[in-house]
Amino acid sequence: MALATRTGPERPASAAADRRPPAHPDPHPRPSPSRSPGSAARTVSPLRLLWRSAIGKKAVMAVSGLFLLAFLVAHMLGNLKIFFGPEEFNGYSHWLRTLGEPVLHHAWALWLLRCALVAAVVLHGVAAHQLSRRARAARPERYVHRPPRTSYATRTTRWGGVIVALFVVWHILDLTTGTVNPNGEAGRPYENVVASFSTWYGNVIYLTAVTAVGLHVRHGLFGAAQTLGINRPRRQAALKLTATVSAAVLTAGFVSVPLAVMTGVVD
Repeated sequence: MALATRTGPERPASAAADRRPPAHPDPHPRPSPSRSPGSAARTVSPLRLLWRSAIGKKAVMAVSGLFLLAFLVAHMLGNLKIFFGPEEFNGYSHWLRTLGEPVLHHAWALWLLRCALVAAVVLHGVAAHQLSRRARAARPERYVHRPPRTSYATRTTRWGGVIVALFVVWHILDLTTGTVNPNGEAGRPYENVVASFSTWYGNVIYLTAVTAVGLHVRHGLFGAAQTLGINRPRRQAALKLTATVSAAVLTAGFVSVPLAVMTGVVD
């Protein structure tokens, strides 16, 4: 009979599989599609991750804004030297161009500062624009009744920045290159300032821009304090007062120069 031919117990399938010879490794293994050789190179850097986040953009706005504020304070103090006469003011202008010599060439430090200012302005503006777009995207439906903003400076922050950017272009064409200042003299900053503020349009443009700067600084200082974690409920009143006084002093310092030229104090 067929059943009588079995001489031992039947081996299970698992035992037979265990006795198979091991497979030889592939001498040319293919990389897994999920971990390609360039995956490490495409890793997002921490700085890019920081820039992509809303907190990172606000931090960039705060730091670049404080850098620009420091420049405005130094620029305002330099402008006030005009009250000490043409020799003092022209000497200060010449010193700016020799700053860093002999390590740096003539006017290199001034151009490095200008490049840093341009970078700060670009970072500040791009971060503000992208944060504004994110805020609008988060609420695509318009409010039936738009909630009132806290202050005039808050409502005008966006176009105030545009005014300041346009004024920087005018300021360079007016007092640096002399393109729009026909009565200016090359290499004589004192005379150029007096010539610029002897025109009604020069005063209107300057005073409008300086007012926008003051409002922007007041709102920006308080916003930077919030972003950097300095703001606390008990400090809000003191921070608002500090921002208001700082913006007022800065604005008054800039406004004093054209007013002095218009009233004949500086001529």
